Amino acid sequence: MRKTTVTPADLARRIGRIPAQPGPREVSSDMETQTTGVIEGAGPVTRPGERPTVRLRDEDGAAQEPPRYAPEWLRLREPADAAARANDLLDPLRIRLANLPGRTGGLVVHDLGCGTGSMGRWLAPRLDGPQHWILHDRDPYLLHFAAAGSPRAAADGSRVTVETRRGDVARLTPDALAGASLVTASALLDVLTREEVDTLAAACAGAGCPALLTLSVAGRVELSAEDPMDEEIAAAFDDHQRRGGLLGPDAVDAACEAFAGHGATVAVHPSAWRLGPDEAALTAQWLRGWVGAAVEERPDLAARAGTYLAARLAACAAGELHVTVHHNDLLALARPTGGV
Repeated sequence: MRKTTVTPADLARRIGRIPAQPGPREVSSDMETQTTGVIEGAGPVTRPGERPTVRLRDEDGAAQEPPRYAPEWLRLREPADAAARANDLLDPLRIRLANLPGRTGGLVVHDLGCGTGSMGRWLAPRLDGPQHWILHDRDPYLLHFAAAGSPRAAADGSRVTVETRRGDVARLTPDALAGASLVTASALLDVLTREEVDTLAAACAGAGCPALLTLSVAGRVELSAEDPMDEEIAAAFDDHQRRGGLLGPDAVDAACEAFAGHGATVAVHPSAWRLGPDEAALTAQWLRGWVGAAVEERPDLAARAGTYLAARLAACAAGELHVTVHHNDLLALARPTGGV
């Protein structure tokens, strides 16, 4: 098989990632071919030596930064996200919100790492009463999309308003959440460290507000017509997720421990993507990113991974591939402050 030298940066641009440790790497031309055509920025992107994170407060004089997620990727995954989120967690959340001490003037919801605002579009129409959403993201480009596409009405027709903020999750404090009724996030926990998750749990506990944290990767993927490489690719991908101390598939367990340690009652419910022929475009992009990250973690997989990816993409295009990507949703009910 003909070989071509492709740097990790080249491969990363095609799968939407920038590697943590750049350097030359030899990958097969098959793999190079199959990773073309990926939506630019489809997935988390980091610069060399940088941990992906979500900023919740601007630093004075902070420079503008390139997007971490492409809006095209976020739009592509939004229907699958909406179908996957755990509706079973909404009733206990509604009960807690209805009984928050001193609740007046409607709900104040902080959406962390909001992206293009899909969480608000899903949740706001499922909650009653006036709502004010405070959208946090490090990327002003995404904040623009989130504000423009925000919902305008709650389940009972009450008004929904929004504002946008930027900042650093490492600086998140109870003061930053003063007056919050609820904290939400989607696909966030797995790109945080254990320390950052504990900071988030402490802030929610200090503010006495519940947290609904959805779509954290669970480290399990199922593909129809099992292939011997499925487990090998999945294991390499999970190792890639844990780079630099990030929690990856360990995130929900760590979050349960952190929130419980701060006195919260925690419930977890599965929220899997179930992708079939109707989601072929999303499946193809996810496959490229999944296999590409695995190869970045284990370059020795490159030659075999190219063949594997080509076969999987062909099955996807033919409408023959079904994929289940397992996630978990977490609801943490902190002890309310200012009342029982």
